[in-house]
Amino acid sequence: MTNTIKIQRAIKGLTQEALAKEIGVSRQTINSIEKNRYVPSTVLALKIAEVFEKSVNEIFQLEEQD
Repeated sequence: MTNTIKIQRAIKGLTQEALAKEIGVSRQTINSIEKNRYVPSTVLALKIAEVFEKSVNEIFQLEEQD
């Protein structure tokens, strides 16, 4: 799965730390999600999408091998 979190953060002017604080996770979790090392839970994906006022599908995209 790929994602556009880094791009969405840049648009909103949020750091990894600020996003993490807003959704209640560590900065390392945000970093791991951005680098596709960690797939977030449904709840976490929904929280991220809510922050960016986007649908989950606009933030996260399945890859062929998923």
